[in-house]
Amino acid sequence: MPALSLRQRLLAGESAVGTFQLLDSTMVSEMIGVAGMDFVIYDQEHGPLTAETTLELSTAAQNEDVAPIVRVRENDEAEIQRALDIGAVGVQVPQVETRADAEAAVEAARFDPIGSRGLSQYVRAGGYVGSETYTDDQNDETLLVVQVEGERGVENIDEIVAVDGIDVVFLGPYDLSQSLGIPGQVTHDRVEDLMLRVCERAAETGTVVGAFADDAEIATKWLEAGVQYLTLGVDVALFTERLGDLVDDIDAPQID
Repeated sequence: MPALSLRQRLLAGESAVGTFQLLDSTMVSEMIGVAGMDFVIYDQEHGPLTAETTLELSTAAQNEDVAPIVRVRENDEAEIQRALDIGAVGVQVPQVETRADAEAAVEAARFDPIGSRGLSQYVRAGGYVGSETYTDDQNDETLLVVQVEGERGVENIDEIVAVDGIDVVFLGPYDLSQSLGIPGQVTHDRVEDLMLRVCERAAETGTVVGAFADDAEIATKWLEAGVQYLTLGVDVALFTERLGDLVDDIDAPQID
């Protein structure tokens, strides 16, 4: 395992690149590591993955020194607790729009004295036997990412970043575009202006910013804007698009 956790690296000012995984395949998790990525987000919000499948995928990822993150279905105490208990090193919470939303995520993801995460050390996160420092270790190493995905969240960004226990504010360009009435237009000036506003505010407060990018060109733009936690693509799209490119590159014979 890496000497520093993903959380510690980000808080030290490093950048990290990962991707979303929807496929229930340990081989995909291993390939993400072989490719040199830092983390993988198991998407339980928009994909079919469950706690049971994510446990096996997390093991495969960690064998390749890839940090497993779970995007839970909603900002729910039980969802967040289970994602962390199975051994994910971080949790990504969707649709955080207010200070209250951010505080609820912290309560669920952090142990006392920061939050009130339910405690059992006889879980994968605790090595199945736990330790005297288990709760402190988890608070030090668990990455809490909150997704700001709408215009309302951007308007409340100062209140959200002020909540102790939040590590990363993640900008979801697709939901941002939808909240602005231009769904899917993730490179539209109005979407990018909102994202840049958050990046600028985060720089003033020392907050880590995350963002999603469909390709390397967009990814580079956001890294240059100060994004540290960069998610590049989704496994199913990357696979499908690459196959499509190969098909397009072949001059297949026409059958009469």
